[in-house]
Amino acid sequence: MSGRRDDNDRASRGRTEPTLGRLDDLDAPAQPVDDGLPHMVVDTPRRRGGTQPPSAPRRPRKRGWLIPVLVLVLIGAATALWLQQDRLRNMVPATELNDTLAQANHALDEGHLDGTNGDSARELFEKARDQQPDSDVARDGLRRVGQAEVAKADAALNAGKLDEAEAALNVARELLGGGNDVERIAQRLSQARNPQGRTESLVDQAQQAYAAGKFDGDDGAGALYRRVLDADKTNAVAARGLDKVGDALAAQARQAIAAGDKAKANALVDRIALLVPGYGDLPSLRAALAETKKQDDQAVNALIQQGNDAMRAGRFIGEGDDNALARFRAALAADPDNADAKAGLGRVAQALIVQANAALDSEDDVQATRLLDQAAKLAPKSAELAAARARIGGGEAKAGTPAMAGQPTGDDAMPETSMEVTPEQKAKVADLVRRAQAAASRGDIMDPPGDSAYDLYRNALAIDGNDASARAGLQGLPTQVEKQMQQAVASGNVQRAENLYATLSDLAPGGTSQADLRHRLGSAWIDNALQRAGQGDRQGAFQALDHARRYAPDDPRLQSAYERIATGR
Repeated sequence: MSGRRDDNDRASRGRTEPTLGRLDDLDAPAQPVDDGLPHMVVDTPRRRGGTQPPSAPRRPRKRGWLIPVLVLVLIGAATALWLQQDRLRNMVPATELNDTLAQANHALDEGHLDGTNGDSARELFEKARDQQPDSDVARDGLRRVGQAEVAKADAALNAGKLDEAEAALNVARELLGGGNDVERIAQRLSQARNPQGRTESLVDQAQQAYAAGKFDGDDGAGALYRRVLDADKTNAVAARGLDKVGDALAAQARQAIAAGDKAKANALVDRIALLVPGYGDLPSLRAALAETKKQDDQAVNALIQQGNDAMRAGRFIGEGDDNALARFRAALAADPDNADAKAGLGRVAQALIVQANAALDSEDDVQATRLLDQAAKLAPKSAELAAARARIGGGEAKAGTPAMAGQPTGDDAMPETSMEVTPEQKAKVADLVRRAQAAASRGDIMDPPGDSAYDLYRNALAIDGNDASARAGLQGLPTQVEKQMQQAVASGNVQRAENLYATLSDLAPGGTSQADLRHRLGSAWIDNALQRAGQGDRQGAFQALDHARRYAPDDPRLQSAYERIATGR
């Protein structure tokens, strides 16, 4: 019996078993199967007479839209980066800035809010702002210092320490530019200084002081009448008393002008402007001072011109008074604050240093030393002076050079030649130079002692007096200080700008750019005075004008600023 079942038998049983069929039929053309359903014909390209061969590869689908989309994405990304460039820049690590901010935050936490030594929170945050003018962290730090000063003023006021409260309040006003908290403390301070019940007592004290001829000072008639008016602007007795004080001080000022005591006359006129802002004779006193100054300036300018003529003729120093040094010193004797005369002394020092370097080139160390000693009396902190002295010493390497066999000694000895610097010395010099560069970038030019850029460069040259990087760094300090000063002026940090100007005057006395920098500093102090006056700090405003007069006495804005602040405009 066969094991294969008949097809009819399977159909009759209602079940179809799967079969593979014949493998030879796989390549045969498919035959239509009659399944009892209607036949459907698909109209393919081949049926329409197409000629595309069956084996032709399928064409890839076009994606031309991708390129414009990618371009738009790139443009969007570039725009986003440009708009966020400040934020991205702030994300880049800035070691020096971070160090300064860390020191500032530490000082703030320690309660060291303000000062003049460069280590207070305010100074350090201002330094950070100079390093990165758009630093939000530095600006926020200054705001927090201002708020801390408000709290300090409040605590001092509660403790009855009125002077301490006023000092803290003035700093807070500078940093915060006013505000409700500042005004609240100011009002409390005024009330504490001048309670209503003490008004009559203060008037009596002022009248007694005036009768005793005590017009100025904290317990003088002027200050007492001023306190009464600060608390009660309608007090007619105090107003008349202040006018009388103004008359008395004006008489003293005219006597000082006649005696040629300009310093005393200026101080008295400034005091009148502070105590009696609307004093009618104030403009004429200012005019008298200006006329006196003009006459004195003519004599001083003549001496300075003679000094400049002597410089051009090569008569830097010498016996008698027919040399630049003598003329500039005479000018300073007549006007101790004259910037042109000070610059003249700096140029004399620079000329001596140039001569000393020429002597060193000729291997005349004795003459070079003599010239540098003379220059040191005029410009002891000059960078060029320090660099020239290093050439004479040669550093530890030269000092340690042993005498060679057969080499002459005594007066006939040849100048020592520099021994090769040891690897240890080279490494030490390189480290000192790196530290000096970092200190200069931080603004630590002359301070702190030992860790300032100036001292570190000098220490490097003390080891190897011929090291080019140390010499170039030392000589380049004035340029770095000038840039930092310009940044401080631009950001309104006039106190730091003034300190940097003093440093520049020490490093490069008589520099050609200092006249312009000096005038810019004076102008910045005028701006600071007007800003303080706008904040109600008249005393601070007049102090700022004193600074301005020191640097830019001929600035046409100076007189108008005095008048505006004195009259409250």
